[in-house]
Amino acid sequence: MARQAFDTLRALAIASQALGFILIITLETVLGDAARPWQGWTLGAMVVAALWIALVRLYRRNKARKAMARRLADDEE
Repeated sequence: MARQAFDTLRALAIASQALGFILIITLETVLGDAARPWQGWTLGAMVVAALWIALVRLYRRNKARKAMARRLADDEE
């Protein structure tokens, strides 16, 4: 059975979302209704982080696909 490598991007995505939700809840607890704008900015930062991680993942997957296609083409020659 092959051991799966540690996925840094997945860990980063989970950590950033968890931190964001913790911050949103903490802001609500500490500031009450005054927390709304800060919660909005926090949510916006969470979305930006998720999109960035998705783009990096897509870039890496496409790069790996191209490398594999190149290797297969070299093996056929």
